[in-house]
Amino acid sequence: MYKNIIFDLGGVMVDFDPKTYLVDRFCNAEVEEQVSQLTFESEEWKLLDAGLITRSEANLRMLARAKEYGRAFEVQGVLDDWMHILRPRRRMQELVRKLKGRGYCVYYLSNIPEDVLDFLTERDLKGLFDGGVASCEVHINKPDPRIYKALLDKYQLKAGESVFIDDRLENVQAAFRLGFAGIQMKDSVGTLVRSLATCSVAIH
Repeated sequence: MYKNIIFDLGGVMVDFDPKTYLVDRFCNAEVEEQVSQLTFESEEWKLLDAGLITRSEANLRMLARAKEYGRAFEVQGVLDDWMHILRPRRRMQELVRKLKGRGYCVYYLSNIPEDVLDFLTERDLKGLFDGGVASCEVHINKPDPRIYKALLDKYQLKAGESVFIDDRLENVQAAFRLGFAGIQMKDSVGTLVRSLATCSVAIH
């Protein structure tokens, strides 16, 4: 029944856990919350994902606001080194290869800025997927239904033949409303494999 398996990137194919990163970095709940609001949860971050501003423009704006809150030093530190938290999940890459070997088409659908997409494509994702759509290319972020439709249109896919996997519930729900089967990636690859099995997607 299902022919296409679609993966989010950050939080699914690669580790992306800003909250834990900020806890490890600052060990101070108030600072963590402020810095998170000024960076990962900021409007600039969303605009970056949507490819509507450049990395340098976003960083300048985030820093300007950080100065108002007396957090310029902390925010600069995060902006300089946050990308190291994007660690590849080898077992997920293995899963994608197994699915391809079983005859499924595999795609990605991700909220991701251009520079991060380029970095991951070079390092982890080369040749792994049959295709995909990134928010920075279509200037739309999940959970906006238009980004899911952009993927369907680009590859002539049917939502009813597709399983969508994302770590964020609102993104899974948006896919579900459009007719996809949706799975929220919670913890382990083993749990994901069991969820896929309930959609009659067998790996072995």
